[in-house]
Amino acid sequence: MLDALTVAVAVTALALAAWCGFAAYRDQPTKDWHFIGMAVVSVLALAQLVVGIVQLARGERPEQGMTIFIAYLIGAAAAVPAAGFLSLTERTRWGSVTVAAGAVVLAVLEVRLYDIWGN
Repeated sequence: MLDALTVAVAVTALALAAWCGFAAYRDQPTKDWHFIGMAVVSVLALAQLVVGIVQLARGERPEQGMTIFIAYLIGAAAAVPAAGFLSLTERTRWGSVTVAAGAVVLAVLEVRLYDIWGN
Protein backbone atom coordinates (compact mmCIF):
# COMPACT_ATOMS: atom_id res chain seq x y z
CA MET A 1 0.00 0.00 0.00
CA LEU A 2 1.12 3.57 -0.46
CA ASP A 3 2.91 4.65 2.69
CA ALA A 4 2.66 8.35 1.82
CA LEU A 5 -1.11 8.14 1.50
CA THR A 6 -1.39 6.29 4.81
CA VAL A 7 0.67 8.95 6.54
CA ALA A 8 -1.32 11.75 4.87
CA VAL A 9 -4.63 10.28 6.03
CA ALA A 10 -3.35 9.77 9.58
CA VAL A 11 -1.85 13.27 9.85
CA THR A 12 -4.92 15.02 8.45
CA ALA A 13 -7.14 12.95 10.73
CA LEU A 14 -5.10 13.99 13.76
CA ALA A 15 -5.21 17.62 12.64
CA LEU A 16 -9.00 17.37 12.34
CA ALA A 17 -9.17 15.78 15.78
CA ALA A 18 -7.14 18.62 17.29
CA TRP A 19 -9.24 21.24 15.49
CA CYS A 20 -12.57 19.77 16.59
CA GLY A 21 -11.19 19.07 20.05
CA PHE A 22 -10.28 22.73 20.37
CA ALA A 23 -13.80 23.68 19.24
CA ALA A 24 -15.22 21.40 21.92
CA TYR A 25 -12.89 22.96 24.49
CA ARG A 26 -14.32 26.35 23.49
CA ASP A 27 -17.84 24.91 23.88
CA GLN A 28 -18.65 25.17 20.17
CA PRO A 29 -20.54 22.74 17.94
CA THR A 30 -19.20 21.67 14.56
CA LYS A 31 -19.41 24.48 12.03
CA ASP A 32 -19.33 24.56 8.25
CA TRP A 33 -15.54 24.80 8.06
CA HIS A 34 -15.26 21.68 10.22
CA PHE A 35 -17.34 19.85 7.63
CA ILE A 36 -14.94 21.05 4.94
CA GLY A 37 -12.10 19.53 6.97
CA MET A 38 -14.08 16.32 7.34
CA ALA A 39 -14.59 16.26 3.57
CA VAL A 40 -10.85 16.58 2.95
CA VAL A 41 -10.07 13.73 5.34
CA SER A 42 -12.88 11.62 3.89
CA VAL A 43 -11.64 12.12 0.32
CA LEU A 44 -8.17 10.98 1.36
CA ALA A 45 -9.64 7.92 3.09
CA LEU A 46 -11.71 7.11 -0.02
CA ALA A 47 -8.59 7.46 -2.17
CA GLN A 48 -6.88 4.99 0.12
CA LEU A 49 -9.82 2.62 -0.23
CA VAL A 50 -9.55 2.77 -4.01
CA VAL A 51 -5.78 2.30 -3.97
CA GLY A 52 -6.11 -0.67 -1.62
CA ILE A 53 -8.73 -2.35 -3.78
CA VAL A 54 -6.70 -1.73 -6.94
CA GLN A 55 -3.63 -3.29 -5.35
CA LEU A 56 -5.66 -6.31 -4.29
CA ALA A 57 -7.03 -6.59 -7.83
CA ARG A 58 -3.46 -6.52 -9.20
CA GLY A 59 -2.60 -9.57 -7.13
CA GLU A 60 -0.80 -7.98 -4.20
CA ARG A 61 -1.78 -9.43 -0.85
CA PRO A 62 -1.51 -8.13 2.72
CA GLU A 63 0.51 -10.21 5.15
CA GLN A 64 -2.26 -10.64 7.71
CA GLY A 65 -5.16 -11.57 5.45
CA MET A 66 -7.28 -9.99 2.80
CA THR A 67 -10.58 -10.08 4.69
CA ILE A 68 -9.33 -8.12 7.68
CA PHE A 69 -7.56 -5.67 5.39
CA ILE A 70 -10.75 -4.95 3.44
CA ALA A 71 -12.72 -4.59 6.67
CA TYR A 72 -10.25 -2.05 7.99
CA LEU A 73 -10.26 -0.17 4.67
CA ILE A 74 -14.04 0.14 4.75
CA GLY A 75 -14.00 1.13 8.42
CA ALA A 76 -11.38 3.78 7.75
CA ALA A 77 -13.41 5.23 4.90
CA ALA A 78 -16.56 5.32 7.05
CA ALA A 79 -15.16 6.61 10.37
CA VAL A 80 -15.18 10.37 9.74
CA PRO A 81 -18.40 10.52 7.67
CA ALA A 82 -20.22 8.59 10.41
CA ALA A 83 -18.87 10.94 13.08
CA GLY A 84 -19.85 13.93 10.95
CA PHE A 85 -23.38 12.62 10.56
CA LEU A 86 -23.66 12.10 14.31
CA SER A 87 -22.39 15.62 14.94
CA LEU A 88 -25.28 16.95 12.87
CA THR A 89 -27.73 15.40 15.30
CA GLU A 90 -25.88 16.79 18.33
CA ARG A 91 -25.51 20.53 17.82
CA THR A 92 -23.58 21.14 21.04
CA ARG A 93 -19.94 20.82 21.99
CA TRP A 94 -20.48 17.05 22.06
CA GLY A 95 -20.86 17.07 18.29
CA SER A 96 -17.32 18.43 18.08
CA VAL A 97 -16.15 15.79 20.55
CA THR A 98 -17.74 13.11 18.38
CA VAL A 99 -15.88 14.28 15.28
CA ALA A 100 -12.61 14.52 17.22
CA ALA A 101 -13.09 10.97 18.48
CA GLY A 102 -13.93 9.71 14.98
CA ALA A 103 -10.78 11.33 13.61
CA VAL A 104 -8.64 9.72 16.31
CA VAL A 105 -10.24 6.37 15.48
CA LEU A 106 -9.30 6.93 11.82
CA ALA A 107 -5.68 7.65 12.76
CA VAL A 108 -5.54 4.42 14.78
CA LEU A 109 -7.09 2.49 11.90
CA GLU A 110 -4.37 3.85 9.62
CA VAL A 111 -1.66 2.51 11.91
CA ARG A 112 -3.40 -0.85 11.93
CA LEU A 113 -3.78 -0.86 8.12
CA TYR A 114 -0.06 -0.21 7.81
CA ASP A 115 0.59 -3.14 10.14
CA ILE A 116 -1.83 -5.48 8.35
CA TRP A 117 -0.27 -4.76 4.96
CA GLY A 118 3.06 -5.88 6.35
CA ASN A 119 5.29 -2.83 6.36
